[in-house]
Amino acid sequence: MSKVCVFFADGFEEIEALTVVDILRRAGIDVDMVSVTGERKVTGSHKIPVEMDKLFEEVNFDETDMIVLPGGMPGTKNLEACEPLMAQVDAFYKEEKYLAAICAAPSIFGHRGMLKGKKACSNPGFESHLEGAEVLQEPAVISGHMITSRGMGTAIPFGLTILELLQGQDAAIEMKKKLVYPY
Repeated sequence: MSKVCVFFADGFEEIEALTVVDILRRAGIDVDMVSVTGERKVTGSHKIPVEMDKLFEEVNFDETDMIVLPGGMPGTKNLEACEPLMAQVDAFYKEEKYLAAICAAPSIFGHRGMLKGKKACSNPGFESHLEGAEVLQEPAVISGHMITSRGMGTAIPFGLTILELLQGQDAAIEMKKKLVYPY
């Protein structure tokens, strides 16, 4: 079974983070919501507090198959400022383990030089930060072991893309039916 960790910092975009958690949990994937703040309650960009499953220090990264970074402001900047998380992002990149980011958060991969020669997408206001990438306008893009998405409106396709990557196309099709997702 796959293990996914979605990382939360104050100012995260609620829909982007929680949609992924919801879709993956519905599919039976083991997902932890992880705080990088040192507190179990993290507040989103629209002042919605969410209780986390774990603190960063409690994560076993050897047992984690994917890191997911939601966007939002200042959530993206707060994630990028978390040096221990960035060390794990770098390690996952080097080991070619799955990394996923949505909205402003793909800019983190761009700043770290991880998108050179890859296809990627992000919130239109952050496309200039996708350094070295071929920037696409798709709802979600897989390029090697990296997944990127554009924003709140693409949170469902982002979650479904992650699900398809982890469990296959049939699982994603079945989830679309359960969600009454029209595309």
